[in-house]
Amino acid sequence: MEHLFSAATRRTDLDALAAQPVDLLVVGGGITGAGIARDAAMRGLTVGLVDAGDFARGTSSRSSRLVHGGLRYLEHGWLRLVFESSRERAVLLRTAPHLVRPAPFLFPIHAGGRVGRLTLEAGLWLYDALSLFRNVRTHRAYSRRGVRRLEPALRDQGLKGGAVYWDAQCDDARLTLATVRSAHRHGARVANYTAVTGFEKAAGRIRGVQVEDRVTGGTRTLHATIVINATGPWTDRVRRLDEPSAAPLLRPTKGAHVVVPRHRIGHTEAFTLTSPLDGRVMFVLPWGDLSIIGTTDTDVTDVPDEPLADGDDVTYLLRSANAYFPSARLNVGDVVAAWAGFRPLLDVPGAASTAAVPREHRIVEDPSGLITIAGGKLTTYRSMAAEVVDHAARRLRRLDGRVVPRRAGTDAEPLPGGEVADLDLLARDLVEEGLGTGVATALVGRYGSEAAAVSNLVRRDAALGEALVPGHPVLAAEVVYQARREMAMTVEDVLVRRTHLFHTHAQQAVAAAPRVARLLGGELGWDEVEMERRAQAYRDEAARMRDAITPERPA
Repeated sequence: MEHLFSAATRRTDLDALAAQPVDLLVVGGGITGAGIARDAAMRGLTVGLVDAGDFARGTSSRSSRLVHGGLRYLEHGWLRLVFESSRERAVLLRTAPHLVRPAPFLFPIHAGGRVGRLTLEAGLWLYDALSLFRNVRTHRAYSRRGVRRLEPALRDQGLKGGAVYWDAQCDDARLTLATVRSAHRHGARVANYTAVTGFEKAAGRIRGVQVEDRVTGGTRTLHATIVINATGPWTDRVRRLDEPSAAPLLRPTKGAHVVVPRHRIGHTEAFTLTSPLDGRVMFVLPWGDLSIIGTTDTDVTDVPDEPLADGDDVTYLLRSANAYFPSARLNVGDVVAAWAGFRPLLDVPGAASTAAVPREHRIVEDPSGLITIAGGKLTTYRSMAAEVVDHAARRLRRLDGRVVPRRAGTDAEPLPGGEVADLDLLARDLVEEGLGTGVATALVGRYGSEAAAVSNLVRRDAALGEALVPGHPVLAAEVVYQARREMAMTVEDVLVRRTHLFHTHAQQAVAAAPRVARLLGGELGWDEVEMERRAQAYRDEAARMRDAITPERPA
């Protein structure tokens, strides 16, 4: 049966949250908050989830798009984190195979580099061991000649050899969205564009939140037995709504990425590299016909609502990539798109650099009863969520004596779209129904087993089978689907997070904005004036993101 997740269900859920208290109200619709809501709902608790913007808009759509075991954590001795990450990577490969896929990574060794051949080999054996040798494949070492054969565009000067190991790439925004939708299927009440502006208290204890509905402009009070702060880099801001003098929990840093045409670099597989500029680990990742280069790691003193990559970020990333691929000669004109996000790193006293700050998490309960989850990383979101719900369930038992429910089977139940054993077979079925091979493969990669629902829309209305951007496999039908079943509320929701057209075809996506606004407006009840206003809002935002990356000096 079709499960709707739309503007209409958003209104219904907000009405229900305002009318009836829930056990848990989760503030923050990034990957961590989504995981908490899903876990709690699967345990039978009544749950609400709100986010000030779209799901994953703040940080969870701005990562390196990796689900990884954390190879670089080994040099800091964070073995438990590597073990946990490896386990969680295996879970996501199994439960969301359309969104999380195994990928080989080449780690080259050059003379004078921070990591030598023996160190790399020892680290990779440990890396495989911590995954209990259940990785996709065991790593393999290569001689200088072997590396050159694999990746001839790589800098030859000083090359000593290297190794290939396995991790996974993911669609971070759609993974978050799938987790939110799973929470909703299990009964969670969910609303995006719902900003928490304050807390409701009784006898000094938090009993709910005041929210602003950013769709209608109205305000509401939502009541809950327990409120959970899962707002990532904005954790301290939300805590200070409760206690203005609260000491900070986080040391946020900015991580930026740029996207360039893949042929400009000429690589085949993903690379793990150490930047010659400062020695930090970075990646060059294949993404269709494009390459993602990331990431920076810059301390920030303020966390604005909208993180942006800037000219310094672009210069750093392009110079680092050019050092390894000298024939690329990348410059800012090659940058198709860029993004930045803030890492919610824990504030660890005495840490000399951000690289030395563990990617671990803390659960903090304030005197008001506010529960905060701080720190962590995308890969381990599911296990983090289980810990938070364990903590909340114990508190519910103390409050009203209820039985603590058993842990949910979040490690076994597929996420929406993940209920498929053979993605290639599913794509072939769509081809037999009349879709082109490229379109069918792309739809399966975005929607998994739910791709047939998009195909059904095309079968009912052939006009919906047209591409939003000529030559790119994103269909008009997807906008309709995303409005009905993925709670897309704005043109940006569609073009930036649900289809990534902003990151792959930035200029064409701007040209497609009016059509997206018409399709979305047809579902959401916009008139012509509102459709044009929404399209212009996207054009303005796309220009702002693009203008921010102009470097102050050449790469």
